[in-house]
Amino acid sequence: QVQLVESGGGRVQAGDSLRLSCAASGGTFRNYDMAWFRQAPGKERDFVAAIRRSGGHTYYSDSVKGRFTISRDNARTTIHLQMNNLRPEDTAVYYCAGGTPILSALRRSDMYTNWGQGTQVTVSS
Repeated sequence: QVQLVESGGGRVQAGDSLRLSCAASGGTFRNYDMAWFRQAPGKERDFVAAIRRSGGHTYYSDSVKGRFTISRDNARTTIHLQMNNLRPEDTAVYYCAGGTPILSALRRSDMYTNWGQGTQVTVSS
């Protein structure tokens, strides 16, 4: 098991940027694929982005592709989500997750066994 703590959320205007971070501790970070999910009020938790344990492959939801970038630093056991050109529909609680999903299930939240507490991102128009 690995403990995850997110940071970097906040309130911004449409078109602004934010960088989320997720610090991992207590486990073997490099053994986990890492992902970001988000959940808006009254909605399900949705996949945002994922990065394989080597850092060599990244995956994005269609709604954020081209605007968000996921990265990881295995030496610092940290992942980041750079979010550019934010939109009001990006407003949600963002969660960091770690797990060992098979590739075809990378976007499924139930494939991840470790979760952070979430960080709020609010984008106003």
